[in-house]
Amino acid sequence: MTLLGDDLEGQVIRPPAEAESILLQVTLGCSHNKCDFCPAYKGKRFAIKSPARIAAALDHAAEYLSDVRRLFLCDGDALILPQDRLEALLASIHERLPQVTRISAYANAKALSRKSEAELARLRALGLSTLYLGLESGDDATLADMHKWGDVEEHLRQAAKAKAAGMKLSVTVLLGLGGRGRAREHAQATGRALTRMDPEQAAALALMIVPGTPLFERLERGEFVPQDDQGLLQELYWLLEATDLSGGLFFSNHASNPLRLKLRLPRDKQSGLALVQAAQSGHAPLVPHAYRRL
Repeated sequence: MTLLGDDLEGQVIRPPAEAESILLQVTLGCSHNKCDFCPAYKGKRFAIKSPARIAAALDHAAEYLSDVRRLFLCDGDALILPQDRLEALLASIHERLPQVTRISAYANAKALSRKSEAELARLRALGLSTLYLGLESGDDATLADMHKWGDVEEHLRQAAKAKAAGMKLSVTVLLGLGGRGRAREHAQATGRALTRMDPEQAAALALMIVPGTPLFERLERGEFVPQDDQGLLQELYWLLEATDLSGGLFFSNHASNPLRLKLRLPRDKQSGLALVQAAQSGHAPLVPHAYRRL
């Protein structure tokens, strides 16, 4: 993994596709940071880094990472920066790192709601091309239960605005987030929401319940019943069955998943469903638990 020197503060999360990118940390943590399932920033208080620290990090990258062509803005909420600061930052990246051809960032619905389509279009013109959006679920009851900001329609509005501004979207969802009690509703509604969003890429991860999160405490109290492998496979089937993309990629290849898929929809949908059924019946192997970071 390519890092930006010694100014990365605390645990830094980035998408798998950004493994070889420059990681430019412009914010610390997440401005919402209330999702029951998310352990990523529970130990960080949200803050925006000073322009001086960011400038120093860019100087370091210009000296030592001048051959790296991709850059990822982190932590989990870089798009929450005021518009003038974001525009100045992107201009500085082009000035100091002219070899960079792709800039990407996480973008939650809360941050997107504070930007107009015109503002997002200006960011796109300045080089911010790809946004990673965590939908997690297309089921309002599941989102509310997990204390995620915004309902499904809000996420759909913000995704549509980003796409209209010329951004590419990579959307993540979580198998198992509804527990066993709301599995079908969660999976099928999530597929319908992905269909409406029609992102360039959709990735289904399996829920991992981490100590220190509110969801772990609910698990210990018996208030949340997680899915087993068969339950996750059934959710994956329902999700894929309800998902119709116009030409996007559909992944379930994160380390957490019991079954790894990489599909181009709609072309590979039926073969993907057949593979899930084969795994359900024991005719296709699952990833061993030791390799799932569980």
